[in-house]
Amino acid sequence: MTAGLPVAPAAPAPPRLARRAWVEQIMGMPVSVHVRAVDPSRPDLEAGVRRVFGHLRRVDAVLSTWRSDSDLLRLQHGESEEAHAWVADVTELCLEAEDRTDGLFRAWRSRPGGRVAFDPTGLVKGWAVAGAAAHLDIVPEVAYAIGAGGDVVVGAGAGVSAAPPSWRVGIEDPRRAGAVARVVTVRRGAVATSGAAARGGHVVDPRTGVGITRAGSATVVGPDLLWADVWATAAWVDPERARRLMARRNAGYELLLG
Repeated sequence: MTAGLPVAPAAPAPPRLARRAWVEQIMGMPVSVHVRAVDPSRPDLEAGVRRVFGHLRRVDAVLSTWRSDSDLLRLQHGESEEAHAWVADVTELCLEAEDRTDGLFRAWRSRPGGRVAFDPTGLVKGWAVAGAAAHLDIVPEVAYAIGAGGDVVVGAGAGVSAAPPSWRVGIEDPRRAGAVARVVTVRRGAVATSGAAARGGHVVDPRTGVGITRAGSATVVGPDLLWADVWATAAWVDPERARRLMARRNAGYELLLG
């Protein structure tokens, strides 16, 4: 009779992850935080989520173009000579974004009377949400997805494996309100969409000064929400030119046209 071969013990089953979500209205839009963890009610995780929302409220107080008391508008209106360091940081990033996109993204707009106004709104949302996500990166054993105005950043906290749980991110159909046109799967990274379906011609073609109101959308998937957001805006202005520039200047980003 042949002796039996040793049998390795079965690997323990992976822990079951529960889900939890929070939603707050910040920066004029609903911001949602979704987490997966063994215990999503852990105090350290809840504290991390509070820091996410606190970070975004602080960004709104500093960089809002709607709040008359924001650092940015008080500086522009000559009511203050001091501003949070974020104003300078975002100004530099807007200059870099304009350079990378060959002017398809531009934060400076001409106003009546020949005045030029600085409006970093097209970059601030992605930058702010990416910065807020860093507060969950340091929380152990949690996977997260943060959504803000159609843009999503996905990541995982300390101690999570190189292959954290994946998230399915739906891209809204720009021609049918409430319908999903496409779903992308992301483990770490970002999805940003630009178009006219929700807010009309709020994206201005910097070459003409005219808001873009055509049908469709431009979605960019990539590792960083700031640049995904910038390239989505640039691609909405000029899809093919933006695609060529993005391939040369930001490897790892993919353009999806709707």
